[in-house]
Amino acid sequence: MHLSRYALPWSGPALGIFCALLFAWRVLAADTGHPPLAEFTVAWATVLVSLFTGVAALRSRMSPALACMLQAGALATASSALGLQPWHLVFKPLAMLCAIVAVALHMHGNATMRGARLLLAALAASLAGDVFLMLGGLFIPGLAAFLLAHLFYIALFKQGRRWFAQRSALALVLLIAVAMYTFLWRGGLPAGLRLPVAAYVLVIALMAAQAWGRWHETPQADRPAALLVALGSCSFMLSDSLLAINRFVQPLPAAQLGVLSSYYLAQALIVTGVLCAMRPAPR
Repeated sequence: MHLSRYALPWSGPALGIFCALLFAWRVLAADTGHPPLAEFTVAWATVLVSLFTGVAALRSRMSPALACMLQAGALATASSALGLQPWHLVFKPLAMLCAIVAVALHMHGNATMRGARLLLAALAASLAGDVFLMLGGLFIPGLAAFLLAHLFYIALFKQGRRWFAQRSALALVLLIAVAMYTFLWRGGLPAGLRLPVAAYVLVIALMAAQAWGRWHETPQADRPAALLVALGSCSFMLSDSLLAINRFVQPLPAAQLGVLSSYYLAQALIVTGVLCAMRPAPR
């Protein structure tokens, strides 16, 4: 009985390692149309990520559900980079589902935890955005879903903090946002997307600024968790910048590796930082 209760939570990361090994075998046993060195590197990098996160979960450095999120994210990234669409269709939505499970399990028995519902809402909106962008031809709904996710993140990061407490961070991210939007405009951003993309760029910049302001106002003892969230917001900006450049300006080499790896890193950092900072509401 004790063995069953212990083994069940780790079955997810163990299955993730098995899927990564199966993926590596699939890549190396068949011709995906990519250079052999690229196939080898991507396949075994995926296995290493799955092993690392699985061991981290076993040593209680992260929750099993969060380990599964990173494992699924690695498989989604690798399968997209190598054009293995069936794998991608499974693991891309699975990654955010695992993140949602990680938050839900953290909330178990503490349903009134501050910010938990906002974090779940942000992850659910991200999942919707992933599905829209994955299916193709649904860029605007995907953009709207991620814009909503960032609004939820802004509301989450505002709890107990002032608006944009670190003015230098606000100025810097707005400057970066203006520079990126100008670059996209001059690079060929379609006229019909200029207003939606402008709104999105502004909102994600404000999300990052609020994350850094939150870090600035966090007591010293809790700053490491707040720093993870702030770094996650920057990784989110990087991911979306690479996506926009690749889509609207010019194709980037190994674009999907950069876009998706920075995206899953962003979500993992934010979820980890927020969950570390959360405490049960006073009874």
